[in-house]
Amino acid sequence: MQKKKKSGSNKKIVRLVIIFILILFVMLVGYNLFGKKKSGKIKQAVKVEETIEDYGYELEDNETEYYKSLFQDLKIILNEDEIDEEKYASVICQLFLADFFNLDNKISNNDIGGTQFIYESFREDFEKLAQESIYHYVENNIYGDRKQELPIVTEVSVVDIKEASYTYLDESDDNAYQIDLKIIYEKDMGYQEDVTLVLVHHNERLEIIKMME
Repeated sequence: MQKKKKSGSNKKIVRLVIIFILILFVMLVGYNLFGKKKSGKIKQAVKVEETIEDYGYELEDNETEYYKSLFQDLKIILNEDEIDEEKYASVICQLFLADFFNLDNKISNNDIGGTQFIYESFREDFEKLAQESIYHYVENNIYGDRKQELPIVTEVSVVDIKEASYTYLDESDDNAYQIDLKIIYEKDMGYQEDVTLVLVHHNERLEIIKMME
């Protein structure tokens, strides 16, 4: 009689373990299907259409036609025997703003635009700040079913450009650039229009180190 009771107890334990495993499996499946979509942590892979060698600038296939046109301008500038730095600085700023403030083509709130133009050491902090501000309410569009209306940048114009001295960390750049720009959107949704950017020389490139209104 004691052996039969022990066997029955073991069967009950096995059933409980199986039930627990099934519950855990259902929870994991549910998280993968719904939890990630809600949190916006999925980032859809995009194809790199073109790369400017020696500088590492990449053109992704989900960019706007306006952005792609600016990217071609950048290629022409950087392929010259003698690079016009003012033009280089200007088009970098235009590319950055055309990508950063164009939220309509972003997959989720962690798909931050224009980061390849930000000063390398500041990129991670910049992404965090963007996620907590302008990108905070961008809904996930991994399945292409987003109904949210988001801004589309149609043009970025240079208002003023001047050389300036800028000190950052333990270094300084006496030939930095300060550029005032204006953003034009397809539809006025209240997003920032006037921006001032500061660029410094870093690793053979010009990189954006400061953004101001």
